[in-house]
Amino acid sequence: MPESGASVAALLEAAATRLQQAGVAEPRREAWRIWADLEEQAGRHTNPVDRERIALPESREQYERAVVRRAAGEPLAYVTGLAGFRCLTLRSDRRALIPRPETEGLVELMLARAPAGRIADVGTGSGCIALALADEGQYDLVVAADHSREALGLARENRIRTGLLISLVLGDLLQAFGDRSLDAVISNPPYLTEAEYAALDSSVRDWEPRDALASGADGLAATRRLIEDAGRATRPGGWLGLEVDASRASDVARIAGGSGWIDTTVHMDLFDRARYVLARRSEAE
Repeated sequence: MPESGASVAALLEAAATRLQQAGVAEPRREAWRIWADLEEQAGRHTNPVDRERIALPESREQYERAVVRRAAGEPLAYVTGLAGFRCLTLRSDRRALIPRPETEGLVELMLARAPAGRIADVGTGSGCIALALADEGQYDLVVAADHSREALGLARENRIRTGLLISLVLGDLLQAFGDRSLDAVISNPPYLTEAEYAALDSSVRDWEPRDALASGADGLAATRRLIEDAGRATRPGGWLGLEVDASRASDVARIAGGSGWIDTTVHMDLFDRARYVLARRSEAE
């Protein structure tokens, strides 16, 4: 990296070179993203045009440490501590999965079917789904549930960061919810098989929490339990929305149908993969 007293432009150029050498796909874009996100979190204004100014010593030191982390393979969202999700910018770290664009589609589908009432986001992680629903819906109650205290801690930080009203619940799936207490349940549960988890790219497997990714020999252990328990916790006419592995979407739809859910549909994500399963409880129950 350049000597002390270097300009922001010089720091960015040196960082891009280092990231390129480490095999990062878009080194210049990521070099700028790291700088901009760190400056934002420090409360310092970042002007993309004003790159010839001299970087503050504290900015330089923090930036150089972050670039080393990214060059070593740590995901960008963990390095910068920020991740975008729909209209929100959220804190992101190793306590939870990094919010992904595919999951934004699940929020869109649920808002179209159950935009109000009482809804629970099960396995909330960073809180991204629950917070997006609170931001865009007209719910009486949005609950973010997770069995991980660490993940709920991150969701709590994001609740503070966004100022959105969600309730946080520690518990396994829907065990903390009463019968017919919800109008909808939404979840991005773990859905990989053990073999698929082992074959993940190291940028995911070595950094993101295993419990949020793998779910038994067939990848459906958590999903089966969730479908069954959601049937108990949702009212007649209530909705269930799940993100699933594309290769098992039809299996999930079949499991839902066998558990009493009706109007079960499979929906494609932005990459045209079967990524979501939506189902409804009969009004006659």
